[in-house]
Amino acid sequence: MSAPQHDAAKAGIGLGSAIAVAISWSINKSIVWATIHGVLGWFYVIYYAITRPGGING
Repeated sequence: MSAPQHDAAKAGIGLGSAIAVAISWSINKSIVWATIHGVLGWFYVIYYAITRPGGING
């Protein structure tokens, strides 16, 4: 018997990828960069958080 939460995770992209694509699109306005950053997912999100002015601490 398959649990519904497992099916939802298989159905689409992950949360990290969605956040990465949104961040990338807002900065670059490029589908190519948004796709690359979407593949990187959480790695790009963490990179973005560290390299912004103020860093993770705000």
